[in-house]
Amino acid sequence: MTQPALALTLHAAIREIDPAAWDLCAGDDNPFVSHAFLSAVEDSGSAGPRTGWMPRHATLNEGARLLAAAPMYAKSHSYGEYVFDHGWAAAFERAGGRYYPKLQVASPFSPVSGPRLLLRADLPAERRPAIRRALAAGLSQSCSELRLSSVHVTFCEAEEYEELGAAGWLQRLGTQFHWENAGYSCFEDFLAGLSSRKRKSVRRERRDANACGLTYRTLRGTAITAAHWKAFHRFYLATVDRKWGSAYLSERFFPLLSQRLGDRVVLMLAEHDGRPVAGALNLLGAETLYGRNWGCVGDWPFLHFELCYYRAIEFAIEHGLRRVEAGAQGEHKIQRGYLPRPTYSAHWIAHPGLRDAVANYLEEERSARLVEMEQLATLSPYRQEA
Repeated sequence: MTQPALALTLHAAIREIDPAAWDLCAGDDNPFVSHAFLSAVEDSGSAGPRTGWMPRHATLNEGARLLAAAPMYAKSHSYGEYVFDHGWAAAFERAGGRYYPKLQVASPFSPVSGPRLLLRADLPAERRPAIRRALAAGLSQSCSELRLSSVHVTFCEAEEYEELGAAGWLQRLGTQFHWENAGYSCFEDFLAGLSSRKRKSVRRERRDANACGLTYRTLRGTAITAAHWKAFHRFYLATVDRKWGSAYLSERFFPLLSQRLGDRVVLMLAEHDGRPVAGALNLLGAETLYGRNWGCVGDWPFLHFELCYYRAIEFAIEHGLRRVEAGAQGEHKIQRGYLPRPTYSAHWIAHPGLRDAVANYLEEERSARLVEMEQLATLSPYRQEA
């Protein structure tokens, strides 16, 4: 008996896809590609017409059986992605081309690495490469049929990056700063691995952050109330205003996320006289704590480092996690124990001229990025073994 043909379908909302079938592909490791996260983004109005993130989720089916999926959006701009292609768009449009709309395979507003070409967990190992290739081919074919300029798979896993590169997609390297757990039993154990000067610096920052009369709380699941989320949304808006950014995430998003992800949502708060003044939102994966949003009101010395970096490390050690990913950018994270790690993306561009120009640019950029990461690694705060 022959197997049914593979069929790719694009969906205008994640709710069109059965949650259990989607999550069988997404897995449990990374909450940012879960049906719960993506539905919270959409149902809160954070991804949709208001923000220019129009869902076009792809599913690859064999008959009635969902084999693979990709979280995908039609974009009329390049904001909220953290892998910048504004220069490509400007150059193409100066030459008379039309870069937007494009397709973006990503977790919205989340510079978090994880799977993007999602394969059903019980798919036999020998079929997985072929199914992933079929999904990637379906994405590029959809781009052509819709007469769009490009498809961008951002913050994907290394295996996906290599397979997409082998299929002719353009490859791009990025850099983030992650903390790795070397089997520490407590924060002091981590500090003992730092050089003397860096150890003293961290202790001084923590001492000053804790000398302001603040009380710190780490809340999960039902312990996070509507009042906490209202305060956190205020912090989020204050941070966006300071950075001249766009407030993509609506006030409804945060409690909806908490409701749907439960204990995987970790909110770290700082309070002064019983009133929240700062917060750091994290999501908990199988082995990783992902720092996502932060904000505060008022001026508190070293509070950002305490709430987003040091308390995240303490949480990871306490819960036996392998790493903390504290978000995009930030060479200042190195001296606080977060070391440079590569991030990956892959790009399919329809226009031959633009494709060749971007390919040349990316080849030079990759070489420069590798040199940069080697140089950044020399700034490690950890003691060098004799």
